[in-house]
Formats: sequence, structure tokens, C-alpha cells
Amino acid sequence: MKSEPDCYSIDDLAAATEPAMWEGCRNYTVRNFFRDSMSSGDLAFFYHSSCEVPGIVGVMEIVGDAYPDPTQFDPTSEYFDPKSPQDNPRWVLRNVRLVEKFVRTVTLAELRATAGLEEMQVLRKGQRLSVMPVTDAEWAVVNGLPGIRA
Repeated sequence: MKSEPDCYSIDDLAAATEPAMWEGCRNYTVRNFFRDSMSSGDLAFFYHSSCEVPGIVGVMEIVGDAYPDPTQFDPTSEYFDPKSPQDNPRWVLRNVRLVEKFVRTVTLAELRATAGLEEMQVLRKGQRLSVMPVTDAEWAVVNGLPGIRA
């Protein structure tokens, strides 16, 4: 799950006193991941994007079920969607909580250079989704990288 650190960083998540809303996703593929492919208790990488050193900075847990993203109904929100009906909301979100912040960033360059990650979706050219699945094998490779934990 990707976020720009100047918008919402892993440090923001670490400072949260309760599970945080992963809101504002306005892509049907991402909506379907949230709604159909994630379960409470699933783990996800927290990836900092669109920054000086993009990469995986930690792990978070999905908390609870998907539910309507309230920002779609808020006209003052940058994520407002005037076409989303109240009785059948178009967009959902997931709550997340921090599991761990890595000691170092697993950089995009390192991901690209690591055997076993060649097919990882975040590495595909033109990939713009903010939420992408990670295979069990990719999860194991990233979690086995040296120096990410104290």
C-alpha cells in the first residue's frame, strides 16, 4: 500500500492512537482489492512513493472490514465524489495499524535488484496503483532482506 510521505507517512501511522483510515483511493481495481481481497488481520507493506527515496518502510495490519469512505461524501475533501450515491457508495476504505517500522527503507532500486522480486507488481513499468497484491514468495524475500530490522 503506497502513500506519499508528505501526505501520510509511516511516522504518521506510528503516531496514530487507533487504527487509521486508508482513505482517498479512487480506482476501481484498488476498491475491489479493499472490498474483495483483503481481510482483517492481513499484513501489508507500507511503501513511500513520490519522494526522494521511494521504497518499503514497514509493515501494517488490516483492521476490520471494508466500509464506505466518508471522504467521498465530503464536499470539502479533495477525495469528494459527487457521483457516489449515499445508498450505494462507490468507494470503500480499510483501517490499518502499524506492525513495525523498518530500520531502513527497502528502496525501489533494491527491490529491482533483488532475485525473486522480478514479477512484483510495484516494479512493473507504468504501475500507478496505490494498492497492489504481494505474493507469499515476494513477502518472504522482502522480509528476509538484511538490515531492515534492529
